[in-house]
Amino acid sequence: MMYSERLHPWVVIRLLPKMQRIVVARFRNRSDAEGHLWALKRLMPDGQFVIVFDVGNLEV
Repeated sequence: MMYSERLHPWVVIRLLPKMQRIVVARFRNRSDAEGHLWALKRLMPDGQFVIVFDVGNLEV
């Protein structure tokens, strides 16, 4: 996981058919991710989106 991805752990993902997904955007806090998700749902009402917290790979 790149440094910039660790700084933005909240991810908005668009769910696609056949178990595919696209990372739409990354955010530093959940509130920003929820605001973006709200806008996406208004612009694309048929799209399926989720917010996840990406912890990345734990490297020891």
